[in-house]
Amino acid sequence: MQFRALALGLAVSAGLLQAVPAMAQAAYPSRPVTLVVPQAAGGTNDIVGRLVGQKLGEVINASVVVDNRPGAGGNIGTQLVAKAPKDGYTLLMTISSSQAINPALYKNPGFDPVKDFRPVGLIGAVPNVLLVNPAFPAKTMSEFLALARRKDANYQYASAGNGTLNHLLGEMLNNMAGIQLQHVPYKGVAPAINDVLGGQLPIVFASLPSALPHIKSGKLRALAVSGEKRSPSLPDVPAIAESVPGYNGTLWIGLFAPAGLPADVQTTLQDGTRKALAMPDLREKLEQQGVEIAAPTTPEQFAALLQADLAKWARIVKSSGAAVD
Repeated sequence: MQFRALALGLAVSAGLLQAVPAMAQAAYPSRPVTLVVPQAAGGTNDIVGRLVGQKLGEVINASVVVDNRPGAGGNIGTQLVAKAPKDGYTLLMTISSSQAINPALYKNPGFDPVKDFRPVGLIGAVPNVLLVNPAFPAKTMSEFLALARRKDANYQYASAGNGTLNHLLGEMLNNMAGIQLQHVPYKGVAPAINDVLGGQLPIVFASLPSALPHIKSGKLRALAVSGEKRSPSLPDVPAIAESVPGYNGTLWIGLFAPAGLPADVQTTLQDGTRKALAMPDLREKLEQQGVEIAAPTTPEQFAALLQADLAKWARIVKSSGAAVD
């Protein structure tokens, strides 16, 4: 009788021990999710990350906390997520300049943009705008190109720094349009815009959110947007591609997770992102920031976009001679 009682007790204990792992593996998400933004607070990607993170949290029933980790052109925050546990509790909201340009710009960015990450969802695109001081003689893109193609042309353009997207947009325009704009790097887009406002330089590429206030006030003239088509925020401003076929320099924003994410967590995040982006109030807020919201995109389609951009920007970085280290 004692033996039977002991055997029964051991069996019950074994059953409980077998159940412990299953009990420990709570359904995702069971705690807050950290959304790393590898740029400083207040920028376009930070604003988008906070807006999307809030709605994503509502959909998946979790708190999504934004963690700004700027530095090295976005490499610091991106490295952090690449090395994070593959459990869905650390995600990356990033931009194409960090994910698709930095691998060509830095000898060792500290991450592999393809092998270290799993695409979750493409959020949208933010075009840049080719801006000139109102005193600049060209009022249209065709007039701008005609002036820049003259033998005696010696125009300078400002950028946020060597190797930044708005630097490379100028280099791509040089290559594709057969012109020779001279690059002048600044430490950030704000001082670059300020010098064009003040007339020290005539030309600058800037993201649509940072450019809109100056365009609306008439302090800067928008000649064209960098995307392959016109922006809904500036329907009367042509795309550079209308004058330079094939030109496309749109900045995209997307959500990534560390590679090796469990399939069920991947599905939860994919579905949650898709549902969040379908919410009218989120769409309105994103559009107010100049974000062109992406159509629903599979991880495979997003991965293909990343691969295409890696190849494109590698060519442009090489031809420009830009390098950070």
